[in-house]
Amino acid sequence: MSNAELCYLSATEAQKLFRKRKLSPVELMQAVIDQAEAVNGKLKAFTFTHFDEAMDQARAAEAKFMSRSSRVGALEGLPIAAKDESWIAGKPTSYGSLITKDHIAATTSPNNERILKAGGIIHARSATPEFSCASFTHSRLWGVTRNPWNTRYTPGGSSGGSGASLAAGMSALATGSDIGGSIRIPAAASGVVGFKPPHGRNPDDAPFNLDPYCHTGPMARSVQDAILLQNVICGPSPTDIASLRPKLRLPSEYKPIKGWKIAYSLDLGFFEVNKDVVANTKKALSVFRSLGATVEEVDLGWGPEVLKAGANHLDHLFGTMMANYARKHRKVMTKYAVRFAREASRSTPAKFLSAMETAGKMYETFGPMMEKYDVFICPTNALPAVKADYEPGVDSLRINGKVSALHPMLGWCMTTPFNTLSRCPVLSVPTGRAGNGVPTGMQIVGRTYCDADVFQAGMAYETAVGGWYGDKRRRPKL
Repeated sequence: MSNAELCYLSATEAQKLFRKRKLSPVELMQAVIDQAEAVNGKLKAFTFTHFDEAMDQARAAEAKFMSRSSRVGALEGLPIAAKDESWIAGKPTSYGSLITKDHIAATTSPNNERILKAGGIIHARSATPEFSCASFTHSRLWGVTRNPWNTRYTPGGSSGGSGASLAAGMSALATGSDIGGSIRIPAAASGVVGFKPPHGRNPDDAPFNLDPYCHTGPMARSVQDAILLQNVICGPSPTDIASLRPKLRLPSEYKPIKGWKIAYSLDLGFFEVNKDVVANTKKALSVFRSLGATVEEVDLGWGPEVLKAGANHLDHLFGTMMANYARKHRKVMTKYAVRFAREASRSTPAKFLSAMETAGKMYETFGPMMEKYDVFICPTNALPAVKADYEPGVDSLRINGKVSALHPMLGWCMTTPFNTLSRCPVLSVPTGRAGNGVPTGMQIVGRTYCDADVFQAGMAYETAVGGWYGDKRRRPKL
């Protein structure tokens, strides 16, 4: 198998080959590292790399697979990119900021701890915008992260480095975090799979483990691979009081969805949505119809107040953290981080309360509607992607030639309403590519805590379309 094929080998297939001794973790790791060294200079998907250590760990994993007496973990020998905001004890975490460029973690985040315990090899850290506070990925510390499908555009954010690394064959799996769409935005823009679990399903670090908007989750090139990683990182943690009991293990195989009822909205009632995104979403919905599902358009009764409520929530909590940094370090911070901090200074308890009241009203329509349907579908992003160095408040946000009146950071992303409805699981899967080559995606939203439903729908769709990276003609030309 050539290096090019190895780089795009699915994580689940790699594991099967490891166990059959038909592929060595050393071969896979070397191929992925070679790919990263060839393209990361152009894409800037990785921040810190640990390639020498990763090769040593790959050799240790190879020895385990060769020894019949050794136990191997669920992720044994797989190259995994961990978002550069989570911790690994003794190693740097920069958060994409000049303020924390020299930070060395004292402890390991629960997700990373579980990945390492399962034999996963964290060979690199994936790029983020400063403190993960943007829907794109560029920073003064690491530069501009670019989309492998069209480098003029962003791979999304804030888990943009994870999305780009997967699309470019620089990692087999990757981690993300999602407080306003930061897993799903780059999943769609990069043409990969991303899962926002219900709040508490996967543990996180304090204090944002206590914010219901905040989630950690897997990113991958296939639904099956996302399940593989999700089953490792989910479950209660003694360090996270918000983490749910008991651990939920997702099946890797599902029954057909014939007879399912699927609701959809192309605009959530208030987004201007790019024509290519609409066309690709409609094609995806037709696939579900071909699988025997009933697909019906619904009116959620939502308006722009939904996005405003999400932004107010983020300003009050997440933005306050940014404001604390800005008081001392404004001169070295990015423009978008300073803007976020400034907006947070206008937050009030009344605005936060209003955001919670809006969340309640949203579910008054969404919850009863979901009693009639198995899943709900809408586009992930209203625009395939903004330009790679997009600056909210400086650059205008245009969709279909119109300047959007919505939030300059979140107005192109249809994800934040489902952070507001944080107990709903959401899987983003690719739906095709736009005219500019940038991928598009759809969100499959489940009833509260019904994680398996979104994976069952996602798996059925993925199987029907034949996946996304198995054929080299479906990969970016780097």
